[in-house]
Amino acid sequence: MRFQHSSDIWRDFPELVPGVLVATGITADVSVDDAIAWCAERAADRLETASEGELPAIQAWRRAFSKMGLKPTQYRCASESLLRRFRKEGALPRLHPLIDLCNALSIAYAIPVAVFDIAKISQYVEVRYAAGDETYLTFSGETEHPPPGEVIFADAEGRAHARRWTNRQSGHSAVRDTTTDVLIVAEALHDTARKDVESLMAGLSDELAAGWSMTPPEYTILSPSEPRFEFPV
Repeated sequence: MRFQHSSDIWRDFPELVPGVLVATGITADVSVDDAIAWCAERAADRLETASEGELPAIQAWRRAFSKMGLKPTQYRCASESLLRRFRKEGALPRLHPLIDLCNALSIAYAIPVAVFDIAKISQYVEVRYAAGDETYLTFSGETEHPPPGEVIFADAEGRAHARRWTNRQSGHSAVRDTTTDVLIVAEALHDTARKDVESLMAGLSDELAAGWSMTPPEYTILSPSEPRFEFPV
């Protein structure tokens, strides 16, 4: 199985820095409270001096959304949406320890983090422009068809596992209590993206090892010269 961005995405967004990691042996019975508390404190510190829309990582995604023809205040990247909710409510909802951990890291770094159940993916995931015939399953069970040109996470069967790039994931490959193996992707576009993505992925690997008693998973930072991440199923 593999993960990659299409050559068109690299051409249009050469500043992109993706971090990719695969973790196996995930369960829903661990505590990540300490990590969440640290991330929440860091996010709160950020928001004391600037709104989420003023953070460089979020501004870079807003520019990308505008470039894709999307109104950035109507369609927000996942990290901006999480930061908005955190600012208003002071906390994020608890869903599953792995999702809670990734959401917490996302607000700590202001970087979108996507988590996919590998069992629900067919052969590969490619971030690419939609052809228009792909299917996307919402969390409410409705089927949508992303329009041609929209950036999606697509697999070999034409399923869109995320729409509008980092805006919204699909219910089809969402992490559930039965999930054991996951693909995790963090993407950034701002000036210090490489340093920040590396720090986020290193922290994620350490927290996975601590919480799930596993060997720290190796992660990869992709680039135009090394755009593909391959992993066994």
